[in-house]
Amino acid sequence: MAGSSHGHTPAAWTGVIIAFIGFCVAGAFMVMAQPVGFWAGMALTLLGGVVGGIMRAMGLGQPKESRTLPHTAPAATREPAAAES
Repeated sequence: MAGSSHGHTPAAWTGVIIAFIGFCVAGAFMVMAQPVGFWAGMALTLLGGVVGGIMRAMGLGQPKESRTLPHTAPAATREPAAAES
């Protein structure tokens, strides 16, 4: 995973940070027994995914890999032997 730069983009960081803040808000309001605050935090969590998706669509995410076939070397052919005199 470390070599693939998975998630090291502005879109990923922004989406995760917003979702984390939403999760913390929802958790705090759940402990305080405030359902409206809990659902507001859950809405923030979902907003993080939406913002991350929009930023990825704007080009701030991981580039899509092209699905090309790997290049293969041509088959080896035998050349006729040189005539010796």
